[in-house]
Formats: sequence, structure tokens, C-alpha cells
Amino acid sequence: MKRLTSYAHGGGCACKIPPGELEQMVSGLVGVDSPELVVGLEHGDDAAAVLLDPAGDGTVIISTTDFFTPVVDDPFDWGRIAAANALSDIYAMGGTPMLAINLLGWPRGVLPTELATEVLRGGLAVCRQAATPLAGGHSIDNPEPIYGLAVTGRGKADRLLRNDAGQPGLPLSLTKPLGVGVLNNRHKATGERFEEAVASMTALNADASAAALAAGIRAATDVTGFGLLGHLYKLCRASGVAAVIDHRAVPMLAAARQSLAEGFVPGGSRRNLDWVAPHLSAEVAEDELLLLADAQTSGGLLLAGEIAGAPVIGELVPAGDGPVITVR
Repeated sequence: MKRLTSYAHGGGCACKIPPGELEQMVSGLVGVDSPELVVGLEHGDDAAAVLLDPAGDGTVIISTTDFFTPVVDDPFDWGRIAAANALSDIYAMGGTPMLAINLLGWPRGVLPTELATEVLRGGLAVCRQAATPLAGGHSIDNPEPIYGLAVTGRGKADRLLRNDAGQPGLPLSLTKPLGVGVLNNRHKATGERFEEAVASMTALNADASAAALAAGIRAATDVTGFGLLGHLYKLCRASGVAAVIDHRAVPMLAAARQSLAEGFVPGGSRRNLDWVAPHLSAEVAEDELLLLADAQTSGGLLLAGEIAGAPVIGELVPAGDGPVITVR
């Protein structure tokens, strides 16, 4: 039997529609204007949030969905990674997940149903770890295998982590290392397994989110398919600020640089860099920028603030006439 990743044209969040193309698609699609909608489409935040009761205590319901093609060959691990990635959108908003449902596309007659069961079992394992009920879902017969979750969470309107709340002078912290896109690309090409990449992708962002709220942080996003540079650009644009990054302070998975030097670069990472390049000033080589733009799957949180265990990689600065992001 072929390896699971061979049935996917792209892997994980690297198979996202390119950010510039996506923004053109959704331009003007603002939906119903509602005073209860606290976070909508305006700034491309990680999830939507709506007040449960406008006259109540500020509780919001947070809604998101995320799914993708196989990023690893092990079906159980793929299920775990996809579930952790979908739950991350709730944590990136400062919320607590309440309920998840499965989204599955499966090539019937091509891949055995036993593999699909393993994928679903992996998703269930991570939802149990997150103390989040996983109840039912939807499945289709599809040429490519796809899996993910739709997740509902809750939070407080005045304590949400948002991508439009950045302020000049705030430090920028990153809670997971970069490089899983490069390593997943190598895994797909060679079959080599990178345990540190799997461990990073299956780690929940729950503790980082709780620590950010406890520290009074209000601006954050998670780093997924658009890479660190892409998601930072969106945060800066939404907040009306600029950013300076120290590339030496950005944590990287051990094998990422060598794998990049050997040519294992996801197409999504190059598209990310192309999208951000007009807004970027860099004093480093292109290979380093490709790692900073690397399309992450189930990446960490990018926080405008500091928490224990997360390296400070730069700071937000006042916006001016120059580049939005400077990499030194």
C-alpha cells in the first residue's frame, strides 16, 4: 500500500489556499451586521466570537473549523495533529473548547476503512486530553483523505486574545519552535520520521493560552499555514503597528535548517514569503526568511507579551512609512 501522505497533493496547513488569493476570495463578504458579533471576518482572526447574551456577563461563544490532507503517514498521529491544530484556534483566542465534531473525507475503495478509524481515534485521543467532548460529525467520499474538527468554545469578551490588540512597545514571544513544514515536506518525500516534529504538532496550546491570559496579554495569534511572517504581518496590519524580529532568537526544530539546505521546502512556505516580501525589510539570507515563513501545522502561539518558557523573538513598534516587518 502507498504511504498515506502520497494521497495528498499537499500536507497539513501547507495545503492552505495562499493568503493573498484567499483574501481576494473573501473580500467584502462581511455577513450579517450584528452587535453581538465580537470578532468576525474583518481582520482574519483565528476564530469568530459572538456574545451569548448581550445583557449578560460578557461570555462569548467561539467558533472555528480546521481540516487538511495527511501531514504524516501514521493515521493515528495524523488524527492527533489535526485535532490539536483545530483546537488551537480556540486557545489562540483565549477561549476554552467546549465541543468538537469530526470532519472526514475518505477515498472509499482506495484506502481501507481501518485507516480512517485510526485517524478518528487519534482525534478522539487529543480531544480527551483537552477535556473536550467529541460528538459525531460529517463524512464524505473524497478523492483525497482530509480530516479535522469543527470546534465550539467559550471565553470572555473583554479577555479575548485578538490579532487587532497589539501595541507598540510590547515584546513578541513564540511558544513552539518553527520548522515542521520543512520536516513534513522531507517526511513526505523520503519517509523519514521526525519525532520532535510530531511532538510539537500534537502538543496542545492550552497551557500557553492560560498563561497568556494570566499575564494580561490581549494580542495573540497562532502560527499555522501562513508561517510566522504571514501571521505576524496579519497581526501588525490589524493592530496598526510594525514589528522587529531577531531571527537568532526564533526557536527552530533541530533538523529544519539542514533539511532546508537539502531542498525540502514546502510550496506554501515560498508563497508565504512572496506574499509578505513587499512589506518586509531583511538583513538575513533567503534561507532564513524561508524558515520564518515556513508553513506550520499546529504551531505555537505568537504573543504580544511574555510568559514563562516562551522566548522573546522581537517587539512591536510604531507603524511608519517603512516596512511592516523588519528581520535582523
